[in-house]
Amino acid sequence: MAVAAETARERAATARRAQLRPVDLLLAGYLAVVSLVALARAPGQPGCWWLLVAHALFGVLLYLVTRPGLGPVGRTIRELYPLLLLVGLYSELDVLNGPGAIQVHDATAQRWELAIFGAQLSTEWWRSMPSRFWSAALHAAYLSYYLIVVAPAFYFVWRRDLPALRHYVLVVMTTFVLCYLVFIFFPIAGPYYVFPRPDGWFTDNVFARMVYDTLAIGSSFGAAFPSSHVAATVAAALSAARGSKGLAWALALPTALLTVAVVYCQMHYGVDAIAGLLVGAIVAAGVGRFKTG
Repeated sequence: MAVAAETARERAATARRAQLRPVDLLLAGYLAVVSLVALARAPGQPGCWWLLVAHALFGVLLYLVTRPGLGPVGRTIRELYPLLLLVGLYSELDVLNGPGAIQVHDATAQRWELAIFGAQLSTEWWRSMPSRFWSAALHAAYLSYYLIVVAPAFYFVWRRDLPALRHYVLVVMTTFVLCYLVFIFFPIAGPYYVFPRPDGWFTDNVFARMVYDTLAIGSSFGAAFPSSHVAATVAAALSAARGSKGLAWALALPTALLTVAVVYCQMHYGVDAIAGLLVGAIVAAGVGRFKTG
C-alpha cells in the first residue's frame, strides 16, 4: 500500500511538472531572483517585504491556473496570466529601486550618448526640430505601447490560435524579464527623471498630458535602459508574425514611431532605444527556435 501510494504521488508530481510551460518556469525563476534582491534590500526599503508576500502568492496563482479541468474562462486566464502580471512586475521595480535608495548609472549612459550621437539626443532633438504636430503624434505613439503589447494576445485568443498565442506570450515575457533584470542590477533613471521637462508648448496637447499623467502614477525609477517600451513592442511585432503576417505589418508603423517617440519626447536616451531594439529582435529570433509548450 505504501509503495502504491508513493507511486501515485510520483505520478501526480510528474503530471504537475508536465503542466508547467516555459513561460511558467521563466516567471518562477525571475521571481526567485527578485525575491533574493528584495531580501537583501529590505533593511533599507521596508516595502520589499511586501514583494516577498506577493511572490509567495504567485505560487498560489500558478497552482490554480495549472489545475486540470479548467473551464473555457480558466483556460483563457491560463494562457494570458503572464501578461496580466506585467503591471505588478513593473510596479515592484519602483519598490526595489526607489529614488535615493540605489545608485543609478545615468552618467555612464550619457557618456555613451555623447560617444554615439555627439549630443544628449533626448534633450537636443526636440529643440533642434521643434514641432507641435510631431509632439502630439509621437506622444500618441508612445501611448500605443499598451495596445501593441496586449492586442496580439487577444487577437490570437479570438482566432483560437493556441500555438501562436503561447509563442507570443513567451517572447514578450522573456523580453520583459531580461529588461527588468537589467533595471534591477544596472539601474538608469533616464531623461524623464534627470533632465528638466520640455518647454510648455511641447507638452501642450492631449496626448502629452495623457503620457505625463500616466507616468506620474505608474513610472518606475531606474527602468530606462534598455527601453522596455521599444524592446517589448519590437518583440511583439516580430513574434506576432508567426500567427499573422498581416497583424505584424499592422504593428510595424506604430512600433517604428514609438521607437522614435521615446527619445524625441525626452523619455529615454538614444542608447536606451537602440538597446531596446536589439533586445526585442534578439529575443524574438532566439525564442522562435524553441518549442513554447
